[in-house]
Amino acid sequence: MLTSEEIKKTIAELIENLGEKVLEIVAMPSSGSSRLYFRVKTDRRYLIGAYNINIEENNAFFSFSKHFHECGLPVPEILAVSSGKDVYVQTDLGDDTLFKHVEKCLEEGNFDDETIGLYKKSLDKLVDFQTIGHQGLDYSKAFPTPAFDEMSIMEDLNYFKYCFLKEQEEISFNETRLDGDFQRLAKYILEAPSDFFMYRDFQSRNIMIVDGEPYFIDYQGGRKGPLQYDVVSLLYQVKARLPESLRQELIEYYKHLLKEIPRCARNDNHLSDSFDKYFPAFVLLRLLQVLGAYGFRGLIQKKLHFMQSIPYAIRELMKVNEKWALPFELPELQGVLQQLSIVLQKYESIEPEVLTITVNSFSYKNGGVPYDKSGNGGGYVFDCRALPNPGRYVEFKKMNGEDAEVKDFLNDKPDVHYFLQNVQMLVYQSIDNYLERGFKNLQINFGCTGGQHRSVFFAQTIGELIHENYPMVRVEINHQAQHISHVYEAK
Repeated sequence: MLTSEEIKKTIAELIENLGEKVLEIVAMPSSGSSRLYFRVKTDRRYLIGAYNINIEENNAFFSFSKHFHECGLPVPEILAVSSGKDVYVQTDLGDDTLFKHVEKCLEEGNFDDETIGLYKKSLDKLVDFQTIGHQGLDYSKAFPTPAFDEMSIMEDLNYFKYCFLKEQEEISFNETRLDGDFQRLAKYILEAPSDFFMYRDFQSRNIMIVDGEPYFIDYQGGRKGPLQYDVVSLLYQVKARLPESLRQELIEYYKHLLKEIPRCARNDNHLSDSFDKYFPAFVLLRLLQVLGAYGFRGLIQKKLHFMQSIPYAIRELMKVNEKWALPFELPELQGVLQQLSIVLQKYESIEPEVLTITVNSFSYKNGGVPYDKSGNGGGYVFDCRALPNPGRYVEFKKMNGEDAEVKDFLNDKPDVHYFLQNVQMLVYQSIDNYLERGFKNLQINFGCTGGQHRSVFFAQTIGELIHENYPMVRVEINHQAQHISHVYEAK
């Protein structure tokens, strides 16, 4: 395992070999995977550096990315890879995702035309991945398996059984009969045509929006497989909560797209019929897999965010059981699904994730370090007095760290970027840990001589970065000397 500094050094060397000068490397918030990501500012552009000790997974990503890029599919380009293949550099697709558009729609209570259009564009590209991307793809590089086979299906089903179901003392079931139902479901799913590329995790968090167009990431778990799985992954993403009418509209749109593909058009009726025939089974499979994932991340790894996602998956599975659409019964599994209502209330009553992060700017000369009202004794205190001071310049005397001219002055100083980078790494580490442990308060303080320029700049910058990267937390920014506050509520 490399240290953070060793990773950044390797990333810098890879980029310098590309002929670009590295100006800044900032660690990005951790996600659900074990991969570490860094955003890099060079003298030409922004790039993403990544570190992953799973070399087989990296090789799959490198191979698939190269192939998809050559096919004209919108994916990040791999620009450089370390000799050990554990560190690599790729193009930066920004921070806007389809899921962010979905969240806005959910807040406003309506899916707007722009977001629906992005879904349709994503389905357009999905068909391209499944057909054009499939042609000539080296599946020998796929990780962990080259094809969606019986073992893949049973892994998904057992994920549900071991990581969620067995954690529920309130639900009773016969494991032998349940395994028999799993075998029958797997056998039926394997009848679906499967000569296509299966993305495996095709959901709105993995769809980046760049200038109004979708780009795609996290396809390294892809393999040869059926069409339905990825359509279900996108349209039945439980946190997206797509209205059923919109979901059906998008399914019909996707099926229409299939008819436009020459290889599919030749078998139009057969393909459309088989898509409809097996689709309900894939809905059931994917939702069981998702609930297993939430169980693993939430109940076993104790990550509150995933625990709070459990009710969304339970409600979708209850709907599936109410409107059973398979041509055969799975009595033990259906019995389990009927009992999910017993545990639904338990997870709906989990205390909301309301970590509040208070970010203060203060003056060392007037007032000193702010008191921590949470009673936890305070948190970080960063001394900004070693940095360039705008207050020494006449033109900035009456301004503060929120004014554009002051921000431009500070942003132009390398020491400021280095300071900010180190603060981010420390603060993000604490936030990740606090979220996992269910803590409710974190205080971050920035001080300078007068509490007017440098401390205000850093408090505002860090507060806004936290809000952008951790929308699930509440951020309070207080500029003590200015008597100004900003509040960003948790989403």
